[in-house]
Amino acid sequence: MGWLDHGWEAWLIAAVVLGCLELISLDMIFIMLAGGALVGTVTALFGGPVALQVALALVTAVGLLAVIRPGVLRSLHAGPDLRTGTQALIGSRATVLRELSGQRPGRVKIGGEEWSALPYVEDETIPEGEVVDIVQIKGATAYVLRTPRLEG
Repeated sequence: MGWLDHGWEAWLIAAVVLGCLELISLDMIFIMLAGGALVGTVTALFGGPVALQVALALVTAVGLLAVIRPGVLRSLHAGPDLRTGTQALIGSRATVLRELSGQRPGRVKIGGEEWSALPYVEDETIPEGEVVDIVQIKGATAYVLRTPRLEG
């Protein structure tokens, strides 16, 4: 029973080998299995029986594969949101060129281009020269909110 006395070493070697295989495959499977092997290592270090070591290693590996791996893969494969066209203008600042109100559209300058604009809050009037934030764009009309000013 010599190798059973050093079962933690076998589990640790298995974890290292699985970790190295993960570096080759990069599919997040072997690293989850290595996590299970590490749990087997810890169980063996505390003197748990071999059956318990195997059971905990399997439960951990399957749990990691089922619960952790999908979220990690989703995070790794998800890129930044690409906003194009008018969606890219939402959140940017503009300058009012002609007063706008809920009853009468005005004009704003967004990044060097003139747009027709309406206030996002219908009963608001925004004077010429005011800085506004673009909240929404419908067709060729930008809906804007007055940018709050810090008084100091």
